Amino acid sequence: MYLESDVSLAGIYFFLALVSAYCVFTAIVQARRIYWFVPIYFLSAWLCGELALIHLLWQVGFTALLAFMGGLSDPLAQTGLGIFALAWLGLVYLHCQSMDTPNHLRPALRKSLGENYRADIPSERQHVLSDDIRTRHWLKPFHFKRDGVRVDSNIAYADAGKRNLLDIYRPHEPREGGFPVLLQVHGGAWIIGEKEQQAKPLMYHMAQRGWLCVAINYRLSPKAAFPAHIIDVKKAIAWVKEHIRDYGGDPNFIAITGGSAGGHLSSLAALTPNRADWQPGFETADTSVQAAVPFYGVYDFLDRAGIRPEMSMDELLADRVMQCSKEENPQLWDSASPLSHVSADAPPMMVIQGTHDSLVWVEEARAFVSALQGVSTQPVAYAELPGAQHAFEIFHSVRTDHTAHAVGHFLEWTHAQWLGAR
Repeated sequence: MYLESDVSLAGIYFFLALVSAYCVFTAIVQARRIYWFVPIYFLSAWLCGELALIHLLWQVGFTALLAFMGGLSDPLAQTGLGIFALAWLGLVYLHCQSMDTPNHLRPALRKSLGENYRADIPSERQHVLSDDIRTRHWLKPFHFKRDGVRVDSNIAYADAGKRNLLDIYRPHEPREGGFPVLLQVHGGAWIIGEKEQQAKPLMYHMAQRGWLCVAINYRLSPKAAFPAHIIDVKKAIAWVKEHIRDYGGDPNFIAITGGSAGGHLSSLAALTPNRADWQPGFETADTSVQAAVPFYGVYDFLDRAGIRPEMSMDELLADRVMQCSKEENPQLWDSASPLSHVSADAPPMMVIQGTHDSLVWVEEARAFVSALQGVSTQPVAYAELPGAQHAFEIFHSVRTDHTAHAVGHFLEWTHAQWLGAR
């Protein structure tokens, strides 16, 4: 019998259908000038787009349960089912779009590294190139730990307390010559964030394949003003070069990565090695890196191409990060922009950006990559992922896992080239 209490269940079902449809809409439709609504729009688009399969499964399961209980006889529930059906079509589309990610990553690698780049990687390392995607990870997106990887936590690399700690992800088994190093710089608009909150899928992926990954904290604004953030990144690079042998790493090969503010800082560090004024007290330390993989970074504080005139970051940057306006200190704002430092000496770089990023628009990455490709003597790979939002690679998803594999290919190739040039 259809009980009176089922009316509320039908109402809940209808409400969830509306929420699902809204989330699917935000994940599919690229939004730009929505001002104060951006954070809300981003959150729904991000979680729906990356977890489309999980949303589809629980919604279909809930619908089956409601049908079993006889709740679908209610007209309100039937309307909700119609809305859900439209949302499910969108979720299937989003899942298929994510499954197509390799078709955007692989051409980017072949274009920059060469059609047969995999053949340049030593035979003993060919096994790590297999695309052994574990689909079970997609159903447990926040389960990161992997067999064969140990983590050394909260190691001090400088003297700013909690903000100068790092974690090391390393294989149990040693590697001849030492593990090449991947340094991870977290995002968070330069004002929030922790080393444990970003890129864990990538770090565990690489550590399982014989790399040592270092995730760092750095000083945050408004307590610290730029260039404190980049100084700390350089301190971490210097620490790695001095101490990483103690953990089985090779200090001679360091790649750097990061997303958002971490994408900004990782690219800035890669393009400004050994800059003395950003190395106070350790001016003679070598802070060069051998490769960089920035994700959805901010590359031009001056926005000289006029990419975001109505969605400016100027207020955030001036009030909290730079703690001066661009008019007051244009030189500082210019120097903080990775775009200002592109040169022929840039290391190999792989830049990754989503087309639907609501927080850092795709045109910013395109302008940065165009400038790099115009002058760099090293490969510059650019992967633009359709439908991807900001922060897409924080947890396991179809898109995240395919991207981690592609980054692994790029890093293996750059390491092989470096070994061959020694």
